[in-house]
Amino acid sequence: MFGLACASALLPQSFAPIPVTPFPENSPSGPFGNAIYFVVLVAISATVFYILLKRKSQKIINVLIGLALTTAALLLSLIYLSAVLAYFPSLEFLVTPLSIILTILFDLAVFRWGSRARNTAVVCLGGALGVFFGFFIPFWSALLILVFLAVYDVVAVYYGPVGKIAQSGLDQLKGLSYSFKDIQMGLGDLVFYSMLSGIMLFNFQPNFLPCFVSIIGILAGSFLTLLILERKNIFPGLPLPVFLGLAGGLLASLI
Repeated sequence: MFGLACASALLPQSFAPIPVTPFPENSPSGPFGNAIYFVVLVAISATVFYILLKRKSQKIINVLIGLALTTAALLLSLIYLSAVLAYFPSLEFLVTPLSIILTILFDLAVFRWGSRARNTAVVCLGGALGVFFGFFIPFWSALLILVFLAVYDVVAVYYGPVGKIAQSGLDQLKGLSYSFKDIQMGLGDLVFYSMLSGIMLFNFQPNFLPCFVSIIGILAGSFLTLLILERKNIFPGLPLPVFLGLAGGLLASLI
């Protein structure tokens, strides 16, 4: 829901392209290159955090997470506030100071104000960042990124660093996970769920049916994932929501 609110702010706006992916969309191997690029970035990040956790380098972990989340919060605040205040030209001078204030509040929520505030901040960051990716990453690259990451998620959870990090406790990575009772979900899951619905919204407008159906698919996949988690201690969060959401959204786009 927060991602859709962010998308509604970007939908009527025209922004200069932000180079999120390194390879051009119109080249034959561009979308595949961009998808592999994202998978490699995620794999390297997960491996680095796993090594740091194994070495009990909690201070370094906190510094890295703090820098990454603060940068993301500031960038997203600038973009979304610019979109909103574009309707009020006389107030555009407030974009920078309000962005700094929002970033400070975000950091306090993640690192100082307790689990409820942290969870709220993580959900908001996941929704905003996912929609940002859906808006600025070209269509075919975005689809392949989601597919490749869903496949990688299976490998990383059962055979790679993600599963080992989850077993040691995601609560050691404050700001990179959402926790509710006995369930822990990585920030990446929230980001890519929102990215998927954003792709459907931005690329098939004014037809909102693909976005709506993709959200139904994401929720259905999440529900099935939770059912499986009742019997298993760990299960990848991306494959079922991503593939059901993609299938539903693309099929709905043909109507």
